[in-house]
Amino acid sequence: MAIEMSPLSVFVSIAASFILLRYLLRNINWWLHVSKLGAKQHSLPPGDLGWPLIGNMWPFLRAFKSADPDSFAESYISKYGKTGIYKVYMFGKPSVIVTTPEGCKKVLTDDENFTPGWPATTLELMGRKSFVQIPYEDHRRLRRLTSASVNGYEALSIYITFIEETVKTSLDNWTKMGEIEFLTEMRRLTFKVITHIFFGATNANVREGLEKHYTALNKGVRAMKIDLPGFAFHEALKARKKLVAIFQSVVDQRRAERKGRVASVGKKHKDMMDSLMDAVDDNGQSLDDETIIDIMLMYLNAGHESSGHITTWAAYYLQKHPEYLQKAREEQQEILRKRPPTQKGLVLEEVRKMDFLSKVVDETLRLVTFSPMVYRRALNDVNINGYLIPKDWIAITWFRNVHYDNDIYPNPREFNPYRWDITRKAGEFLPFGAGTRLCPGNDLAKLEISVFLHHFVMHYKLEPSNPNCAIRHLPHTRPKDNCLARIKKISA
Repeated sequence: MAIEMSPLSVFVSIAASFILLRYLLRNINWWLHVSKLGAKQHSLPPGDLGWPLIGNMWPFLRAFKSADPDSFAESYISKYGKTGIYKVYMFGKPSVIVTTPEGCKKVLTDDENFTPGWPATTLELMGRKSFVQIPYEDHRRLRRLTSASVNGYEALSIYITFIEETVKTSLDNWTKMGEIEFLTEMRRLTFKVITHIFFGATNANVREGLEKHYTALNKGVRAMKIDLPGFAFHEALKARKKLVAIFQSVVDQRRAERKGRVASVGKKHKDMMDSLMDAVDDNGQSLDDETIIDIMLMYLNAGHESSGHITTWAAYYLQKHPEYLQKAREEQQEILRKRPPTQKGLVLEEVRKMDFLSKVVDETLRLVTFSPMVYRRALNDVNINGYLIPKDWIAITWFRNVHYDNDIYPNPREFNPYRWDITRKAGEFLPFGAGTRLCPGNDLAKLEISVFLHHFVMHYKLEPSNPNCAIRHLPHTRPKDNCLARIKKISA
């Protein structure tokens, strides 16, 4: 005998099934990653692990593709309170996001309990022998071998001349080009500088090809790991293969030069490529090609992206705030007045006397927060703010929340260089990270930005074509039109 169900009964059954399915799906990550912790789970920070596989990635990507990227972290704060730490599931891993200066400082400086924990997308794109994932001892050794070539006083004193010549030539050319994508041109300028530091002179066509592939590579760094045509990670993988092929040819050519098969002409000083090829480990073994290529790929990417973007924004903010622009201009004019008549061009000591300009740079670094987060994996169970970060979970230091904390920086969305008249506590300002894995090119980046701004504020002005252009935040904060503008020369 058939049992007939009323429409209401059918609706109730479907609704109940849907609610049950939703409950099951919302709790799969909990069963897989939390339930096995036993009693420890009660010490976890508040939060949720989202849906199976994707976790909290959709709301994260939705926020960063909107006009309000901070809405993702703020949704946890509004829901669970200002605890400073929240559990999430991101990039395929159970994780916690850490949003306070003290918590970020702990994660970034405690090498006994934390090690790099970058997403699989970043690791695959940057390379298994790059700085983002090599063990602590290897990182310390390679950093020691390369830091002098990037941040050392002697190296910076040499680079400043090339940087200044490149800046002056570029600014002059831009005034003749009409409307330009200011950000695109800035990235080309900084890429020319970083390739010079690594290889010496490079062909303009080679640089243009490299920079194009880097653009595709960066779009996949924070994307979901979907290796299918049309997805950012797939395109980024293709770009990496092309970059590796180009770098391999550069390495092969340099090795041939060093063996004397090809004459090396005009070499005035040791570049980064020489340093990497001369490097040996404790057993006297030289670096293999894969290590050299992964280090170059990482350095060249970080070495032009951050400085190119920050310089663009610094020039934009100064142009938008005439009072700060005038203050910066007066400081640079004073530096020139004190220059010996026999001196030609900037020297490092002058850059280090640019007090107000340094505050402009720091405020731009804070406001833009080029790298909004860093990833570490817990080597042991760790307690922060009274909450547990379980062993093997990922701790994501959320720099944007630190840099936009109203209790630390009143009116945080306002551009105000004078907020740097006071010294900040450790952990309150993290544009380059912190600890032993602090960005190795931070001094070079600040030098590039300062040299550019020195000439820009005295002789040029920026006229954006779309002053109210919308902003995109992935992979980095930028105007959607790449700051379409005209560069015009002004009277001294």
